[in-house]
Amino acid sequence: MPGITREEVAHLARLARLELKDEEVDHFATQLDDIIGAVARVSEVADQDVPPTSHPLPLTNVMRADEVRPSLTPEQALSGAPAQEQQRFKVPQILGED
Repeated sequence: MPGITREEVAHLARLARLELKDEEVDHFATQLDDIIGAVARVSEVADQDVPPTSHPLPLTNVMRADEVRPSLTPEQALSGAPAQEQQRFKVPQILGED
């Protein structure tokens, strides 16, 4: 597999609006080539019978199940509010919005 070229690194730097010195282009070309090589080695190991995963360990939802429970009525919730309107807390207008 051909390595990443200096021109490709310079092109990527231009796209990312990065100004790189010549020695940085050489350095990043070597690093990117190593990274691409490592990804290629991982791709060789993956086989058709290995399903793709996003995490090495199985993840489970640790949140409790949603269930309806008794709670405050709107009147109870708003009983201590300094101002209310249409069963909602009324707050001062901000940012000139309606």
